[in-house]
Amino acid sequence: MTKAIAPHEIAAAAEARAWPFEEARRLIKRLDALPNGKDKTVIFETGYGPSGLPHIGTFGEVARTSMVRHAFEVLTQGQRKTRLICFSDDMDGFRKVPGNVPNQEMLGGFIDTPLTSVPDPFFVADAHSATGGYPSFAHHNNARLRRFLDQFGFEYEFFSATDVYKSGAMDQTLLRMLEVYDKVMEIILPTFGPERRATYSPFLPISPRTGKVLYVPMIERDVSKGTVVYVDPETNDKVETKVTGGAVKCQWKADWALRWTAFGVDYEMAGKDLIDSVTLSSKICRALGGTPPEGFNYELFLDEHGQKISKSKGNGLTIEEWLTYASPESLSLYMFQKPKTAKRLYFDVIPRAVDEYLTFLAKYPAEEPKGRVDNPIWHIHGGQPPAAELPISFGLLLNLVSASNAHDKAVLWGFIRRHAADATAERYPLLDQLVGYAIAYYDAFVRPAKTFRAPTPEERTALEALDAALAAASTGAGAEELQNLVYEAGKSNGFADSLRQWFQAIYEVLLGQTQGPRFGSFIELYGVAETRALIGKALKGELANAA
Repeated sequence: MTKAIAPHEIAAAAEARAWPFEEARRLIKRLDALPNGKDKTVIFETGYGPSGLPHIGTFGEVARTSMVRHAFEVLTQGQRKTRLICFSDDMDGFRKVPGNVPNQEMLGGFIDTPLTSVPDPFFVADAHSATGGYPSFAHHNNARLRRFLDQFGFEYEFFSATDVYKSGAMDQTLLRMLEVYDKVMEIILPTFGPERRATYSPFLPISPRTGKVLYVPMIERDVSKGTVVYVDPETNDKVETKVTGGAVKCQWKADWALRWTAFGVDYEMAGKDLIDSVTLSSKICRALGGTPPEGFNYELFLDEHGQKISKSKGNGLTIEEWLTYASPESLSLYMFQKPKTAKRLYFDVIPRAVDEYLTFLAKYPAEEPKGRVDNPIWHIHGGQPPAAELPISFGLLLNLVSASNAHDKAVLWGFIRRHAADATAERYPLLDQLVGYAIAYYDAFVRPAKTFRAPTPEERTALEALDAALAAASTGAGAEELQNLVYEAGKSNGFADSLRQWFQAIYEVLLGQTQGPRFGSFIELYGVAETRALIGKALKGELANAA
């Protein structure tokens, strides 16, 4: 993962204040305090629950952890081995049917079955699927997650809980869990009410009779044999089972501590809603003889209504949806910014994320080393951002699509070449991608929401003045000159003290939106004659009547 690290980059990183560097320094401090901390391979971990389709929050955890990992490697000058484990809790019992998958009635018959034993509902929905389906619902979701992670170029190792438990990789730590069973119970039971206390066990047997995950208390334990005894809730028979070899799994707070201890995890993030769970799992980890990992609690993503996004609800954005309308890099930037602030994760955040990414990318080449390592672009691209020159913004592209109703990339490139005569898709491949994203985003979200209105008498006078000013504009007038004409038309016709209202009127009357681009830049790109024609349609009422 680590590229060759230049001396100036190391020096700049030592003073960097970007949050991944701050996290990496805390991790270094943790490792320095461990007996073997300076020699061990440093383990980063992220977790995923495949009870539903992977959402952007899952991607964000991997992206952010990868940024910390890279910052750590730079601060340690590439002298420390690191690994990133993406762990899927796919042995968990299936507790709830997600609302965004097919064959829900069929899935309802597999409640409490390990997720790797629940049939793939997508294959059942389409028996002629070219892929032939996956062995289970968990395998389907795991594959989808891995496909996204691979698409973004993350370097990681994928671990399946089912494989890990059944392979014996957890056995030694599971036996240790059995030895310190009473300590674990002392840690967890005070957090429950009386009813839950009576039934809780850190071990969840997998029923040899039904294959289901059983949420039952242990009535006997034998450390020397490595077994526990429980009562089958349906037959009332006593059943003795080993805690090794995949015969049981652990409840998730105990499971988290189990993984930290078994794999020697050094760093793992968690959402703010899991702060109490981190505390409990850390105590269990110490009881097992391990050292809890370093990490921080990030804020949750919210949907358009301010509700937490959820795999089972399917609210918020999916990774596929973001990548339909914007670049992977813009998604990475969204994850980088303010990880400890709750943010809405809905379609309307996409254009801003794209333009902010392009702005940071444009600034990067001229920055000093210290500025570069604090630039989000450095973290998004692992210290090796691409060279990218873009003559226009994504927001301007969206408004160009809006005004021209263009649904063909070739038409948009015709407008772009008015602004940059030498612009071609081959010379500006990133811009060519943005053109495609702009068309898709406009069709899905902008066009359905467009609402044109007729101008007020005062606005009509100002628009007529703007039309006259554009008619008299010099040939080849640039964005600044055109912007000044827009200002003057407003200031001279009743909007001197309310220019914001003037520009809002332009957007609502000409573009059917409440906000828009810097209008001089738009005119330069769209064309003076075309803009005058647009004003003419608005003054005749053709735009408002058509809507």
